[in-house]
Amino acid sequence: MTNASFAADVTPPTGPTPSSPTPAPASAKEEAVDTVRFLALLAIAVLIFRSFFLSPFNIPSESMQPRLLIGDYLLVNKMAYGYSKYSLPLSAPLIPGRIFARTPERGDVVVFKAPPVNDNDYIKRVIGLPGDSVQVKDGIVWLNGKPLQREAMPDFVIPVTQNMIDASRATGTLPCYSPEFEEVAADGQRQCRYKQFRETLPSGKSYAILDITTIAEDNTSLVVVPEGHLFLMGDNRDRSADSRFPAMENQGIGLVPEENLVGHALVGMFSTDGSASWLNPISWFTAARWERVGDGF
Repeated sequence: MTNASFAADVTPPTGPTPSSPTPAPASAKEEAVDTVRFLALLAIAVLIFRSFFLSPFNIPSESMQPRLLIGDYLLVNKMAYGYSKYSLPLSAPLIPGRIFARTPERGDVVVFKAPPVNDNDYIKRVIGLPGDSVQVKDGIVWLNGKPLQREAMPDFVIPVTQNMIDASRATGTLPCYSPEFEEVAADGQRQCRYKQFRETLPSGKSYAILDITTIAEDNTSLVVVPEGHLFLMGDNRDRSADSRFPAMENQGIGLVPEENLVGHALVGMFSTDGSASWLNPISWFTAARWERVGDGF
């Protein structure tokens, strides 16, 4: 065979090459199915993330002043103390008991389901652990037979904001608890002024508290915290329905089972004074308290 004939044998045929068939466009029905599938998977992913990792929580009352204000939004670490049914949306009974359990440390700020209803989320500070004895005498917390150290701090001064006014209307109280604690600032704005103290635990952990007046719960009976329970208190000692009060709906929480823990307060992610209006987008920014974003616990 000559070179010319070999070249002719391997030369590709001339003419147009057949094209591949063009895929048919997805029908509207198929696109709708894909969209629904994506949204369902996204919802499941968000549900899992909020149930087991991080979840948002907002502050509706003054019970944790001065550390937390009405209108603060937090991220809660759901992994901190293990998981129970209260970790899940609607407290779905899918987790028996409590798994990966860890007891909080004194001074931790925790989110939990409040007895006796075990429905609404509350936030308080851990004061007593299982086996601890706790008693309040003349407003001073005694832990295991010794008073917690308390030092006076400069007064806590806070402007009266719209969300404070809204909360006071809902509860039939005053924004500053009593007229004696309200004053007018130099710029003419209403503000509250409270006595503030630094309380220190035996571990050395300290935090600011408010103790502005005298209430019946400034003196309590001695309580020994049973196994599997916690003694919790709000930092605003005169406006907190906490473990000093018996577990009754809208009155107190008593000793809280560790199983009721939802998570540990992690970081502030947003805060608003409540003055924003949906009809005024600019107010969404002016109402924000940006200085409170990023505060950790």
